[in-house]
Amino acid sequence: MKSINIAIGILFLVIVSCGKQESRELDLSGDWQFKIDSLNKGISEKWYTQKLPEQVKLPGSMTENGKGNDISVKTKWTGQIVDSAWYTVEKYAKYRAEGNVKIPFWLQPNKHYVGAAWYQKEIDVPSSWTNKNIELKLERPHWETQVWVNDKYVGMQNSLGTPHNYDLGSLPVGKHTISIRIDNAIHDINPGINAHSMTDHTQTNWNGIVGVIKLEAKSLIVFKDVKIFPDVAQKKVFVKGRVQNSTGENQKIKLRLKAKGVGENSQSLEEVVKDVEVNAEGAFELDYPMGNNPLLWDEFHPNLYTMSLSLVSSLGEDSEEVTFGMRAFKTKGTRFVINDKPVFLRGTLECAIFPKTGYPATDVASWKRILNIVKAHGLNHMRFHSWCPPEAALEAADELGVYLQIEASTWPNGNSSIGDGFPVDEWLYKETQDILDAYGNHPSFVMMTSGNEPLRRNHKPYLRKYVDHFRKVDNRRLYTGAADRPYLDNLDYYNNSYARIQRWGEGENSIINKRPQTDFDFNYFTDTIPMPYVSHEIGQWCAYPNFKEIPKYTGVLKPKNFEIFKETLEDNHMGQLSDSLMLASGKLQALCYKADIEAALRTKGFGGFHLLDLHDFPGQGTALIGVLDAFWDEKGYISPEEYSRFCNETVPLARLKKRVFFNTENLEAAIEVAHFGELPLKDAITSWRLTNVSGKVIEEGDFKKRDIPLANGIPLGKIDVNLNQIETPQKLTLTVSVGDFSNSWDVWVYPFVKKQIDKTQFKVVNTLDEATISYLKNGGKVLLTTKKGSVKAEKGGEVAVGFSSIFWNTAWTLGEKPHTLGVLCNPSHSALTEFPTEYHSNWQWWDAMSHSNAIILDEFSPDLKPLVRVIDDWFTNRRLALVFEVKIGKGKLLVSGVDLISDIEDRPEAQQLLYSLKKYIASDAFNPSVELEIESIVNLYK
Repeated sequence: MKSINIAIGILFLVIVSCGKQESRELDLSGDWQFKIDSLNKGISEKWYTQKLPEQVKLPGSMTENGKGNDISVKTKWTGQIVDSAWYTVEKYAKYRAEGNVKIPFWLQPNKHYVGAAWYQKEIDVPSSWTNKNIELKLERPHWETQVWVNDKYVGMQNSLGTPHNYDLGSLPVGKHTISIRIDNAIHDINPGINAHSMTDHTQTNWNGIVGVIKLEAKSLIVFKDVKIFPDVAQKKVFVKGRVQNSTGENQKIKLRLKAKGVGENSQSLEEVVKDVEVNAEGAFELDYPMGNNPLLWDEFHPNLYTMSLSLVSSLGEDSEEVTFGMRAFKTKGTRFVINDKPVFLRGTLECAIFPKTGYPATDVASWKRILNIVKAHGLNHMRFHSWCPPEAALEAADELGVYLQIEASTWPNGNSSIGDGFPVDEWLYKETQDILDAYGNHPSFVMMTSGNEPLRRNHKPYLRKYVDHFRKVDNRRLYTGAADRPYLDNLDYYNNSYARIQRWGEGENSIINKRPQTDFDFNYFTDTIPMPYVSHEIGQWCAYPNFKEIPKYTGVLKPKNFEIFKETLEDNHMGQLSDSLMLASGKLQALCYKADIEAALRTKGFGGFHLLDLHDFPGQGTALIGVLDAFWDEKGYISPEEYSRFCNETVPLARLKKRVFFNTENLEAAIEVAHFGELPLKDAITSWRLTNVSGKVIEEGDFKKRDIPLANGIPLGKIDVNLNQIETPQKLTLTVSVGDFSNSWDVWVYPFVKKQIDKTQFKVVNTLDEATISYLKNGGKVLLTTKKGSVKAEKGGEVAVGFSSIFWNTAWTLGEKPHTLGVLCNPSHSALTEFPTEYHSNWQWWDAMSHSNAIILDEFSPDLKPLVRVIDDWFTNRRLALVFEVKIGKGKLLVSGVDLISDIEDRPEAQQLLYSLKKYIASDAFNPSVELEIESIVNLYK
């Protein structure tokens, strides 16, 4: 028995040994020798012939390995700094001090380095690799690599979006040294310092290799660049590729191809065999039939196939597997269609934001998590802003059915340009071709562009040629010149920033700050565009920082920006309010996104939109524009279920001319639906109901059953509700359901005739004259409400108050208006009894915020707490009041920053708020606790 066990053991060892000998791959992850080359002496001093003195772990970045320089005032960043206040302003002085350096414009890495660094590893080539071609594969190096084997120079590559693969030829059995010089500095090729492929604003400008690092032993005759072109109409795929022949002689080979379904797709198709004779690098082409009923790929059914290819020659066999999907993503008029079905793109950006590592994930699981979150919010599309993701992202999108727009690593404005004859012009063609070669077979890769927002003299003719060229090279996807601009008549689709409810520079004159209703769309503009129109970077609505997020930064990036904002909030005696400020501003942010998305969905023939963003953008001044944080986690004020009510494949929509009604009016609404589901809806059941806050149904009804096609702007019916049964001021909610999908809108109803208040108990004034001051000092009660613009600049007049949230952020927009994030109040306070509200802004606050001054309370005691607080920009963190109360002598003063006098007859919200404040001031509940001198109040005004 013992001898049998020994024999089995010997046999096992032989099998394992043979397995090792036959292995075609050598994983190079682990310890590497390392040295920084800040003076660029490595090549001239032949560091590739020397053993480097330090050690790092790869995959990884220099920062992860603790290599580089400490952050200081002298750190030279890769990325535009629009607001340079940190370098000069006194309030930031302590954050410039050595040992306490904290920058406010993006996440701060533990270490920083721009320039060359060397990585070196000894390898051992096994005897089984004799007469094999050896390839070195580097996934996600950043960004220019040069490779030496022993003292032999192999070459240089500089793609930002694809792996760097080096043909090392045939290496003798035994030990060899691989040296890699990586340079992350911008030299003659400049993609743009703000390009998310390399900027400190997002993923950081890291140095290293963060994906797979391996050697592969290949036959002397191998596949190169296999491409699969699906032909849905003909139920076949067109396969083309190259066979690289390193023998120096023509060779006869046998090609074998067989497609098989992946996962739940159980189809297995017939093998196709073809004899081919190849020269040194021979091309091959053939049609492969996909059977009578190939399963198609789209967002609802992401069916995948794997094409197994093998070539057999006298020198052995090479094989390759390519995953693909049967899909045709095209345009039809102003619509996108997939497999002839209309598609409405509901997209978000991914800006290379990875707050733990500072570089993008290269594993499929991480990308599946992200894309599942995206889908849970009703989105079906992701745009990679000025960068190309690792292949893991495309693999995840293939499996989950998410449409991707990939960009060729550039943002050519500011310090960069395209079309002007610089080296980046040629490089951009190569970068695009590399991306198409590496990732072109992925069905999720449906759209391609050169990058983001070019802005120079000659970019238009350059991009016209760019689009024509690559459409001919690879027609499996659609092309546009660049995100946002320019418009060219040869584009497949137009990506532009005009059709959104706030554009850069509009401020208080934007749609959302001028039109508190839903009875509009963008057809007046998009009807002039003869191709699909995708709205560029809609949203950009901010919420206050979530300081509970700070402990989550356990990697190489630290939220020093959040630390600054938290400290200044605490310095101004509001630290205890941080959660409330975040939640209240977040509710307003979500409201703004709902308005933005619904406007796009109401626009007939619209192609889709790109959000900026579903999650926070931590750079460019700290742009907290996501309902999710930088980790794709919820912040607590809107769930995916709530978000997907107004952002989904099927969304009921209401056109309301206004949000606020008297009870003598009728609530009228035109109801429609946007439906881009898997199939048209047959005999769809549609209904509506109007309820109050306790859920009581005020009125309800059904619309006529009807078929709903794949389109938007489909009318369902009209609602007309007499509101005379509403006797008290209240919020009502209109909900519309279409099958399993529903959406809702808040409206407010106020009594037209209000109960009388004894006006002899108080005065309402718009200025503090001598008579009013005397009245106050002698025990009177006064409501002071002043016109917008009456507060001194330094007392709050310079604070631009509007209804919407802050757009992007004030630092990077140089103070674009509004400067505030809505209101924070106690909805149960007696002052608001007759003005129903939540703790945050909703549409009934639109009038107040559009006719108001913020009043800065910083000079007063922290005990003076506003009844209605305006949430300030986190860069300033001032105590801003909309309504507050104080004692003046023997009297009591209620101060309203809202103008409740001008044009009051046309402002039902102002009438109701004035009535509520009057009722409060006339009651015993009006009893301010903080006393001020009248001069301090008078001094607030011009």
